[in-house]
Formats: sequence, C-alpha cells, structure tokens
Amino acid sequence: MDPLFLFIELLFVLCSLILYNHHLRSKKTSSAVPIEWPILGHLPGMIANIHHFHDWSTGFLAGVGCNFEGRLGWTGLRYFITCDPANVRHVFTSNFANYPKGEEFATTFDILGGGILSADGESWRRQRVKVQMLMADPRFRALTAGCSHDEVETSLLPFLALAADEGRLCDLVDVFLRITFDVACTLICGVDPGCLVTGLPVVPFLRATDDALETLFLRHIIPMPCWKLMRRLNVGPERKMAIARRTIDNFIADTIAARRAAILNEGATDSADLLSSILCQENNSANDIMAGEFVHDTTLGLLVAGRDGMAAALSWFFYLVLTNPRVEKKLLDELSLVVASKKDGAGSAAVDSSSGGMETFHASEIKSLVYLHAAMCETLRLYPPIPFEFKTAAAADVLPCGKVLKAGDKVLFFNYAMSRMEGVWGKDCTEFRPERWITEEGSLRYEPSYKFFSFNTGPRTCLGKDMAFVLTKTVAAAMLWNFAFEVVPGHVVEPKLSIILHMKNGLLVRVRRRSRTMSHVVTAKT
Repeated sequence: MDPLFLFIELLFVLCSLILYNHHLRSKKTSSAVPIEWPILGHLPGMIANIHHFHDWSTGFLAGVGCNFEGRLGWTGLRYFITCDPANVRHVFTSNFANYPKGEEFATTFDILGGGILSADGESWRRQRVKVQMLMADPRFRALTAGCSHDEVETSLLPFLALAADEGRLCDLVDVFLRITFDVACTLICGVDPGCLVTGLPVVPFLRATDDALETLFLRHIIPMPCWKLMRRLNVGPERKMAIARRTIDNFIADTIAARRAAILNEGATDSADLLSSILCQENNSANDIMAGEFVHDTTLGLLVAGRDGMAAALSWFFYLVLTNPRVEKKLLDELSLVVASKKDGAGSAAVDSSSGGMETFHASEIKSLVYLHAAMCETLRLYPPIPFEFKTAAAADVLPCGKVLKAGDKVLFFNYAMSRMEGVWGKDCTEFRPERWITEEGSLRYEPSYKFFSFNTGPRTCLGKDMAFVLTKTVAAAMLWNFAFEVVPGHVVEPKLSIILHMKNGLLVRVRRRSRTMSHVVTAKT
C-alpha cells in the first residue's frame, strides 16, 4: 500500500476517534463523570486512573453528588457507587437483612474461607456471638492493655532508640506492620513471633498477606471471568495469590497445631488469647462451630484485620501529625500532663521505665486524653483502613437517594471519598483538624457510625474497635513523647493499591531522641 494512503487512513481513524471522544464527552452531565465507552463501559477510565484510584473516584463522586452508576460494558456488570451516609445507614443498619455479603463477595475473598469476615446468615451470627463473648472477657481486655504496653517497652522503643543513635533512616510503615503483627499474634494466637528486632528479618506471612491484599484489590477492577481465567491458568496477579495463599495457610495451620499441642500437653490453660479460648471450648464441645475450618478461618480473619488495620492507622496518623506541627505540639502538651502526674506520684525523683529510661504509657493513663483520641479519629476519618466495601441486594429495594435496585445489584460504598465530601463533613473536610471531634466543653464529640464509617456500622460493627484504640494510642503516645521524627524530604507518600489503605512507598523518616528535664514537664503542667 502506498505510504501516503496509509498515512491518510491512519489520520482519518485518529480524527474519527477524537471526534467520537468529543461526542461522548458532550453527552456527559458533569465534567467529573467518567466517559462510558461502547462495549467497554467505564472500564477504560478506571484503568487509566488506577494509579490514583481513590482520589479519582473521590473527584467524580463529588462532581455527581455522592452517587454514580458504573458499568463494565460487555461484562454486563453494574455497580452503584455511593458515599452518601443515608445510603450507608439504610444498607448496613435499617435494611441489613437485605444486603448480605453475597456469593460474589465470598468468591472474591475466597482466601478468607467461611470465617466471620465473609460469612452470612446463621453462620455469621453464631460466629460473631462467639468471638464477641471472647473479646469481652475481662482477661482478654487486660491482656490487650498489658501486651500493647509490653511490646512498646521491650521492642518498639529500643528499636527506635538504636535507629536514632546510629542515625539510620527508618520506614515507619514496616515498623508498624511488624509490631502490630507481634501484638495480634500474641492476643489471637498466644505467641509473640518477635518480628521487630534488629535486622528486621523477612517474615513470609507478612509478605504473603501484602500480595494477597493487592490481588484482592485488583479483583474489584478486573472482571470476574478474567481473573478467574488467570487463576485457572496460574498467571498474572492470580499466580502471586496462589503462592501467597499456600504461605498463609501453612502459617495458620502450623500455629493452630502448635497451640493445640501445647494445650493437650499442659492440660487446661490459663492463657487469655483468643485461639486458646476457642480450642479449649473445642475440647469441651461437640458444636460444629468449633470445626477445624472455623478455627482456621477465624484465626486468619482476625490476624489480617488486627495487623493491617492498626498498622495502616498508625502510618497515616504519624504522616498527618508530622506534617502538622501545630497538632504535634498539642499532643505533646497533653502527654506532658500525664508525665507530670506520674512524676508527682513518684515524688520529686524522675521515674525511669525499664526501656532505657524512656517513658511508656499504660492504657489507663491515656484513656482520658481527649486530643490524642480526637487526632486518631481524625486520621481514621481521612484515611480509613478499609477505603471501600460492597454489598449485594438480595431483593429489590429503593435507596434513600432514590436509586432503584434489583435483586443481585451490587452497591459499592466509598469510605475514603465520604470523608472528603463537603456535604458530609463541611468545607474543611480535606483538612486534618482533630478539633472537629471536640466539643466546646472539651469532651469528645459523637459522630454517627454511618458517617464515621471506619469501623463499619450496624450489626457488623468491628468487634476489635476498643482493642485497636488501645494499641494505636499506646504506640503513638510513647513514640511521640520519646522521639522526634522528620519525614525525609522528597519522599512521596500515597495510598497503595490494596483493599487496606497502606502507603505505597512506606513512610521514610529520620529519628532522634527527645531531650527533656523534670523542669520542662512541671512547666508544661502548670
């Protein structure tokens, strides 16, 4: 073919595509709405913006008024996407029975098995009652407080002190993933794996969990027939998922077997960890809820929820605090009152902790710290550990926004976007402002859970909420009081493509010890 004619044909095709693109854009009701292409639907827009998916989705939801119907073209899939609190309350509370996790959720999150995080109906109810009873046990609550304090004192502070003394850069995301895993393993499995030690050894379970969470996110973007084919052919992200699943299953199985053997050899155990409690009841009950599969799936679900949720919260908390010196100063002023009170109670001499003279805080000491709690809530509002969730309508329904749903329709709830909607949180919604959680009288302000959605809402509200606050505040208080951190200039911080809102590039900081005298503490108190 003559090169000139080939050039003319290509130019014609290019011009036609440009004109057609202009035609599609002219049909949009808002500039923020993604283009719906023939055959492909909104899929091209999602793929083109996958690198900043959360902020992109926030932008178009703000432009269309919190509600949008997404279509994936030839797949026939439709998702109603919303960040409207009224819709959240309706689906998760008012009409809870009509919105189970559903078969698609169970298929997508197959790695969780039939545990409490993915179960529906009677199975979910029975599991929740069991786990709720165990976590409400005073012994477990005492273990949570004691373990959090001990891990900070014996692992975290010495690790940071060494990093400060040697002048090493430190990735706080990695540090938080390790300490929260140590705490979660201790509380759930009764074993401390000791991940936060000098040299930071490779932990296969942690790496496998990261790979699994990334693949689960991609399963929300890639049409199900496509990722199922990848899984069958063992290619792409599904190959990584298969390897991760084997590592995770082996770790859980070995942990359960070791704990079961210890209980059988030692007889009745006094341990308050959840796995020991479950296994002890297993030995005294023929109830099928105690079957091996339940123990495996429950242990895995609790470990993932405990470790990743708390690590993500701590990572974003420190990023926000370190980039807002005003907030950091207020937190230190509040902590100084606790330290001064401890010094007064011990007399005029300074009281050194066993962690090299550094100060640690017990759960009972920081329970009443309003500003610290407010700052943690503000972090969870802006960077919820689970940025989006989806539900499936079991029967036809009408949402408060007026959207008519058919049986089988999917609804995606964008928690990350909700925190950035002016209509929900006001004109300063994108600002990190802990004061929004404090009343004029100085007490904590209540926000309904369907608006502050970080711990879910309704019957499936997170059972580990109290545990999460105890650990995160214990860690945050000790780190802020004993060390000063500086984010490395030029370090890019952005969300990772995962179903948990981790940081893509970590949080690289310089660490230095804070120097304080008794007079500083007394001055702060007065």
